[in-house]
Amino acid sequence: MSEIDILSFGETMAMFVAEHSGDLAQVEHFHKRIAGADSNVAIGLSRLGFKVAWLSRVGNDSLGRFVLDTLEAEGLDCRFVRRDPLHPTGFQLKSREETGDDPRVEYFRRGSAASHLSLDDLAPALLQARHLHATGIPPALSDSARELSGHLMQTLRASGRSVSFDPNLRPGLWASEALMIREINRLAALAHWVLPGLGEGRLLTGRDDPADIAAFYLDQGAEAVVIKLGAHGAYYRTHLDAGFVDGVPVSQVVDTVGAGDAFAVGLISALLESRSVIEAVQRANWVGSRAIQSRGDMEGLPRRHELPDQAPPLKTACAL
Repeated sequence: MSEIDILSFGETMAMFVAEHSGDLAQVEHFHKRIAGADSNVAIGLSRLGFKVAWLSRVGNDSLGRFVLDTLEAEGLDCRFVRRDPLHPTGFQLKSREETGDDPRVEYFRRGSAASHLSLDDLAPALLQARHLHATGIPPALSDSARELSGHLMQTLRASGRSVSFDPNLRPGLWASEALMIREINRLAALAHWVLPGLGEGRLLTGRDDPADIAAFYLDQGAEAVVIKLGAHGAYYRTHLDAGFVDGVPVSQVVDTVGAGDAFAVGLISALLESRSVIEAVQRANWVGSRAIQSRGDMEGLPRRHELPDQAPPLKTACAL
């Protein structure tokens, strides 16, 4: 039996967060953290007790060492991360907002080590993971990273592992919107669980209603589709059931970045514990509500004992 519960892959960047609000050009002091949607999910699942392997590349530089040190401190298995001597670790600048508005982010990732991810980075042991979580970010980084994404999703699904996919659209990284839509939908068809936001679903499918968006992906091969509706909660649909699950009210929104990743943590963890889809969406809404009450991309992700249900993780991962 595999020692890896979950495989996640992508780019983790260093992130410099402004210590006071205002124009980034005028900020003099920043706090160094890490950022990356894929690694946010990996960290959240690790905090809930799952054994999570992380596949990526970092530069052979101080920022790369910082990224790896941080991920390893969060319990991720980083044995499969390559230190690239030719390409740097990507980084970003993030503004501080005091009103709950989305922060401004400036990226410095073009040509980064992670953009050179390829099939050459794939170790056979990773294909034994019980579950794969993928997003639409690695496929946007480069042709080789896109090839890796498709290979992992197709191979693990064919071998009986479960696969989740969050489109996590980054239009600025794609050559065209048409290419993005075609490739993201191609990858979504390889997943058991598809997790788009409502705006993403509308763009990707050309359909407005959550039920119709979900039907599009069910027809493509998904077994469950969960559409994130922000403060309104989420809509879920399988071949047997469908419905809305209300969001969790919060007294103050501090930082919305990472909320979708937190939602994925809650949903995936519950489904891997053989909970029902509606129970998984309830947990996902709760974890997402935690995330937006903390400053930072992954600082609000809970530990196992903090979950409302507090159930221990079951060491199984299978499709619905």
